[in-house]
Amino acid sequence: MNRARTPRTYDRSGGTGASGGSAAGRSAAPRRAFRGSAPKGGHGRPRRAAPQGEFAAPKTITPALPAVESFADLDMPAPLLATLGREGVTAPFPIQAATLPNSLAGRDVLGRGRTGSGKTLAFGLAVLARTAGRRAEPRQPLALVLVPTRELAQQVTDALTPYARSLGLRAATVVGGMSIGRQASALRGGAELVVATPGRLKDLIDRGDCRLDDVAITVLDEADQMADMGFMPQVTALLDQVRQDGQRMLFSATLDRNVDLLVRRYLTDPVVHSVDPSAGAVTTMEHHLLHVHDTDKQRTAIEIAAREGSVIMFLDTKHAVDKLVKHLLNNGVRAAGLHGGKSQPQRTRTLAQFKDGSVTALVATNVAARGIHVDALDLVVNVDPPADHKDYLHRGGRTARAGESGSVVTLVTPDQRRSMSRLMVSAGINPEVTPVRPGDTELNRITGAQSPSGIPVVIAVPVQEPSRRRAAPSSSSRGRRGGAAARGRARR
Repeated sequence: MNRARTPRTYDRSGGTGASGGSAAGRSAAPRRAFRGSAPKGGHGRPRRAAPQGEFAAPKTITPALPAVESFADLDMPAPLLATLGREGVTAPFPIQAATLPNSLAGRDVLGRGRTGSGKTLAFGLAVLARTAGRRAEPRQPLALVLVPTRELAQQVTDALTPYARSLGLRAATVVGGMSIGRQASALRGGAELVVATPGRLKDLIDRGDCRLDDVAITVLDEADQMADMGFMPQVTALLDQVRQDGQRMLFSATLDRNVDLLVRRYLTDPVVHSVDPSAGAVTTMEHHLLHVHDTDKQRTAIEIAAREGSVIMFLDTKHAVDKLVKHLLNNGVRAAGLHGGKSQPQRTRTLAQFKDGSVTALVATNVAARGIHVDALDLVVNVDPPADHKDYLHRGGRTARAGESGSVVTLVTPDQRRSMSRLMVSAGINPEVTPVRPGDTELNRITGAQSPSGIPVVIAVPVQEPSRRRAAPSSSSRGRRGGAAARGRARR
């Protein structure tokens, strides 16, 4: 049942309605006695939602505050501004410049932007600034960020931790695949900000380890993927439990009809801002369709992976990932696989190896399409073409981030040419189409492909892993037995 939300008015100081408030207590509205019931059901394997067309974004009734040119123009605590300088963040990206004045003033926000456009700080700085000076009771966080995957949850936490620390705020990450006991302990100790995947947060609520009564600011990051992964019932059940007079921010790379449900039901007079309306049309990103024969596809992928520099390669299934990794290692390419069949500690280690250069070719299913940021990654390869244009955009979003340049290359066999042409039209992309064979100069020009050494390599597991990390899988298994919803946090 949809609960009506109390209309709000806004002022520049960040107050909501007549209550106003200081920087330290902008979101400290009177606590509601009502507590939404814990969500029921939803423990089965998430079902992928049927793809649907995009909807028209709602019109803003209350005029939005103008964009700013500098972080110094924003009403933020001094420690946040100082930390931005220390982190080397000198000027706001467009989505930050447009949304932060409004989110800091308590407005609901609907932000659309491709991955890498700066959405994390766009919502994160507002969440932290408006929570500054408050202290959470045990098990009762003050702010919540919901994300679809474990990797994205960890990336958001890592990105916001320096800023949270500068304000004395505590952050907890709540995801499947890791010890539910440790996550419950972090919540019992008190955390002002919780970054969570929907299923694991539901598990902790069902256990009595978390309540959302005090959550005054709620963010949905990558809302479209949460809908695609079938998490909509869990998401809406969680949103029904947070403070109904609170602030909501929804960020998404695409806006389809499933996201429209969230916008209409939970956002009140939102400020709407879109970066890259044609999400694929990023001027710093090149798009290539490489037409290959079926018999040449594997060798072409191996030569691309043997290039100088890092590359992420996407395939459809876990089996295909493991098979290609084996071929790459046997040919002398330092490769590793990432998919839902790996434990969370394994996935974390693999990402660390890719980021530090120990692994140069990361071979992954769509589990890596969101939530992974690697500095200066300039090539993404779709060894298997994606199923739809949204998957294409999110895979490609691993490169050309934050204004950097990059290329997205898709290997297309003869029977895939027609479907890929339609997908490119849906994505708003006009790619360069090139027929290639292994060893071609054009293949080298576009991707840097070269012949591999042919000397087999072995990727070593890190020498030392803290004992607390070794204990995580068994604890996680107990948590999954206690709540079947932990299955399917990352579908592949």
